[in-house]
Amino acid sequence: MNKPNLSKLVISTTFVLALSLSPLVFAHDPAEHGKENLSAAAEKTVTGEIVDMMCYIDHNAIGEEHGKSCGAKCIKNGGPVGIVENGKAYLVVGEHKPMNDQLAEYCGKMVTVKGKAADRGGIAMLENAEIVKK
Repeated sequence: MNKPNLSKLVISTTFVLALSLSPLVFAHDPAEHGKENLSAAAEKTVTGEIVDMMCYIDHNAIGEEHGKSCGAKCIKNGGPVGIVENGKAYLVVGEHKPMNDQLAEYCGKMVTVKGKAADRGGIAMLENAEIVKK
């Protein structure tokens, strides 16, 4: 492996690891920290494409073909899952746990998700998210 590729791999891996761990770092227990923290976040509904954040950030992988061939597998294997609406990506986290099992089958497809909007350290997130059934 040549050095430019190794540097890119190290940078990408570090960023993906930070995204993967961010739900754990920022997760909060309303009983422990007070419910006002959770209620202060605005409820937001987002309709967009479900993406596996690793490939989306690393090489802008989107679309149904990527969702079938790679994205769903990455999400099922624990990679961070996101939703992209009008060019803005949101990390999607369930109620204090990942939503990978529920969202993997939708990778590369348009879905509506609602949750509490948060932005920490420049990362947009929907926490306590759920899929909106139509």
